[in-house]
Amino acid sequence: MLETLSSFYNGLNPVGRTTVITTPILLLAVVVLLVLERKYPYRKGLPFFREGLFLDLFWYTLVQSYFLQILIFGFIIAPLAKHFGAQFHWVSDWPVAAQVGFFVVTHDFYIYWFHRFQHNSAFFWRTHEAHHSGKQVDWLAGSRSHAVEIIINQTIEFAPIILLGANPIVVPIKALIDAVWGMYIHANVDVKSGKLQYVINGPEMHLWHHADHEEVYFANFSTKFAVWDWLFGTAYLPEGRKPIRWGLPYAFPKDYFLQHAFSVRRFDEGALAEKSALFRHYHGVRFRLLSWVGQRVPVARVLQGWAVPDGAPETVGRRPGDNPSPATPVTPAAAESSRPVNALS
Repeated sequence: MLETLSSFYNGLNPVGRTTVITTPILLLAVVVLLVLERKYPYRKGLPFFREGLFLDLFWYTLVQSYFLQILIFGFIIAPLAKHFGAQFHWVSDWPVAAQVGFFVVTHDFYIYWFHRFQHNSAFFWRTHEAHHSGKQVDWLAGSRSHAVEIIINQTIEFAPIILLGANPIVVPIKALIDAVWGMYIHANVDVKSGKLQYVINGPEMHLWHHADHEEVYFANFSTKFAVWDWLFGTAYLPEGRKPIRWGLPYAFPKDYFLQHAFSVRRFDEGALAEKSALFRHYHGVRFRLLSWVGQRVPVARVLQGWAVPDGAPETVGRRPGDNPSPATPVTPAAAESSRPVNALS
């Protein structure tokens, strides 16, 4: 058995061997975060089989990521590499650790500004709003991202690694760092990192970023390094207080395909269901299918998730992407201080 595994491992190229190492590390990180979420929850009572789990795990994590990886590397990065080659060779002589560090920091700096731009652009907000649509945020919630957003960010992330002549194993190493860090900042874990939060980003600030609170619609854009938010005046971390609601301040479809359709053209699901029998049929396909499976395999019922009540009043201030406020007056949420803290304990 060991000889077979050794032969398999030695027969792989350097990228394959690195992937064999990074994959179990990623799975271990998932287990660790799941344990921490149960033991030290940021938001108590959040179920593992929460609303949208099937959507995030199947459609966004498995299906979308698989096909987009083929598209990005096979049809975007590969032609670029073939045309330009590694003619620049800017980082070829650097140690692998230095190459990884360089691309982690520079890409994170780009992500901060593009992320900030998305929240302020009516057009690009539509490529990002799905990421904010979950009302229950946990380790898997970060996987929910519009296909266009993934194509843009991962092309800009991985194309320079190839074009600047980096060691090919930088790709799976950086992919591991991105995946683990992305799960960590969305994890429902009550972290207290003190002054380290000025530099390293974590759930403390990013769970606020996903909150449906007006004061954070345009704050906490950092992914890996919180220092960008503190340097450029977008940090928000109130002392001794947590959000009371998460998600978007307006109705958003819960189906993968409808979420992408909604980014192209706004529609009211209820009104559309009244007008279109075809839409009503499609709209209920997933629920009917899972109900049918759940009746025959009771353990599968959890895949349907639980409904999340929208009892919290809607916000009335400026919304991300300049989405309009409701046409009818709403009762504002209880007054809360929106003053960012100037010091961490």
